[in-house]
Amino acid sequence: MSTMDVAAGAIRRDETVEIVLLLAFAGGFVDAYTWIIHGVMANAQTANLILLWVYATAGNWAKALHFVPPILAFAVGIVIAAWLRRAVGGRAGAISTLIEILLLIVIAILHNRLPDLAGTLGISLIAAMQAAIFVKVEGTVCSTVMITGNMRQAIENIFAVVHGGAPLGTLRKSGIFVALCAVFGFGAAAGAYATKSIPDLALGLPVIALLIVLLRCETMPREMVE
Repeated sequence: MSTMDVAAGAIRRDETVEIVLLLAFAGGFVDAYTWIIHGVMANAQTANLILLWVYATAGNWAKALHFVPPILAFAVGIVIAAWLRRAVGGRAGAISTLIEILLLIVIAILHNRLPDLAGTLGISLIAAMQAAIFVKVEGTVCSTVMITGNMRQAIENIFAVVHGGAPLGTLRKSGIFVALCAVFGFGAAAGAYATKSIPDLALGLPVIALLIVLLRCETMPREMVE
């Protein structure tokens, strides 16, 4: 998508800055929650895979196998997201967000009754769906569940501006990616604080963020869609 398209308002409803920032907050929050409660990462499967092999090579198979369920659940979430995109097209964002909200509510309600494994599987599946459905901001590829790619793009865009000759809108893009990184970090901080302070109610905060995403996806004018 060109800068002209953005200026003209030709932005998909699920690619607006407001929505991806809310999703980044939720992404950082649930990663902190699952790390504190379950000792695994919901979003960062790279970390789970590394820890799996670190413990496996040390011969600690009980610890190593602890990281297998979230990786498998993440894979299942990706498959569900791919099916949703094929089945409902442009409605995939709203439907996947609704599924995320419902699963988080169930996990929050059954927090003290569910075994650790069930909570981990549910949240990793949620994270995968978000990662696979919401993949762009204003037409540019981004991530709402991890910051590595966002940080790279922010730095590259800043370098392009400083070096000179960068296309119109490059500085704005770098600002968006910096904001994504910052909001993800804020979500992780909020998740850590809430999980330790009010563990039974902590998941209510990402649910609120996702509810706003769902409402925005459903109420934005149709002309916002390409």
